[in-house]
Amino acid sequence: MTDLAPYAVSERNSRGRKIAEAAPAGRSEFQRDRDRIIHSGAFRRLEYKTQVFVNHEGDLFRTRLTHSIEVAQIARSIARRLRLNEDLAEAISLAHDLGHTPFGHAGQDALNACMKAYGGFEHNLQSLRVVDMLEERYAAFDGLNLTFETREGILKHCSTENAKQLGELGERFISNRRPSLEAQIANLADEIAYNNHDVDDGLRSGLITLDQFEAVPLVAAHLHEVRRAHPDLPERRVVHETVRRMINTLVTDLIRQSERNIAAQGLTSLEEVRNAPALIAYSPEMNEQQRALKNFLRTHLYRHYKVLRMSAKAQRIVSDLFGIFMADSRLLPPQFQSLAEQDRARAVADYIAGMTDRYAIREHRRIFAVEEVV
Repeated sequence: MTDLAPYAVSERNSRGRKIAEAAPAGRSEFQRDRDRIIHSGAFRRLEYKTQVFVNHEGDLFRTRLTHSIEVAQIARSIARRLRLNEDLAEAISLAHDLGHTPFGHAGQDALNACMKAYGGFEHNLQSLRVVDMLEERYAAFDGLNLTFETREGILKHCSTENAKQLGELGERFISNRRPSLEAQIANLADEIAYNNHDVDDGLRSGLITLDQFEAVPLVAAHLHEVRRAHPDLPERRVVHETVRRMINTLVTDLIRQSERNIAAQGLTSLEEVRNAPALIAYSPEMNEQQRALKNFLRTHLYRHYKVLRMSAKAQRIVSDLFGIFMADSRLLPPQFQSLAEQDRARAVADYIAGMTDRYAIREHRRIFAVEEVV
C-alpha cells in the first residue's frame, strides 16, 4: 500500500476504532481487521451456510465461506488496479456475510417475517452486530473492535430509522453520502461473484442448462467464443472457461468505467468520495447485460420448483424455531438466555442467524422430533 491514491482509505485518514488500541506490529490496521474476521467463529460457520443450495445437497456447491473468499479475491484485484486499499476491500468482503442466516435468502426472509413486530431482520445489520457485539474473543471488548471503515463497508444498506440508532456509522444513509471506494468495490465484487458462480452451481445441479443461456447475451457471447476456440472441450470445462471469461469481462469493464468516473470527478480526498455519486460502476452497456443475467437467474434458478421446495422447508424450520424459543426462552443455550432477559426476540434472532444449515436442521429435530436425536 505504498502508492495509494489520495482518495483511498489509509491509516492517516481512518476514523479508527471505537476502543483505542496500540498500533499493530508488522501489519496495517486493515490487515488486523482482516485477521480478526478470519479467526472469528462467525467466519468459520460460513463453511456450512448455504449460498443457493442447502449445505447437505452436495459437497461441490458454493457456501457462504467459499463465496466470501471469491468476493475478496475479486475485490483485491479491482482495488489494486485503482490504487485503493486492498486490505480494506478484502476485510469488508470477508465480513459481508457474517450475519447471514442458515438457508440463504429463504432463511433471511423467514426470520425477517418472524421479527416484523420486533424491528425486523436484515443480514447486513446482523453482520455489523456480529462484529460489534456477538463475537466474544477478546478481554478488553465485545465483538472484534474493527475500524470504522471496515464496519462502514459491511453495512451496505440501512433504513433511515435504523441509521438514526447507529451514530456516525448511520450518518451517510441520513445525509445521502457515499461510503469509501473500497466499500463500493466490495459491494460490486459480491454481485460479480454470486451471479457468475450461481451460473456454475445452477448448471452443476442440472436445474438449468447451457442451451437456456442462449437468451442471455453476457453468457451466450462467451459460450460461443469457447465453443469456437475449443470445439472438443468437455461440457464441464466449457462451463468453467465461460464463467472465467465472464468474470474477467465484468471486472475489466468495472475497472475502466470506474477509472473514467473517478477522473471525471477530479478527486483529491476521501471526503470528496463521500460527497460524490457512486463511482465504482459498470458501463451502461455492461450494466444492462448484468441485469439481464440477474433476471434470468431469478426466473430460472432461484424460482425453480426444486429450489422453492427446499426454501419452503427452510422457512418452516426457521419459523418453528423462532416460535418455540419465543414461547420458552429456557430452551435457548445459556449465553442467549442472558441476552433474552434484555430483548427476547433479538436474542432468538441472534441464535438462529448464527446457525449453520445442518445445525438448524438438527436443532429442529432435537426440539420437535418425538424420538431422541443426538
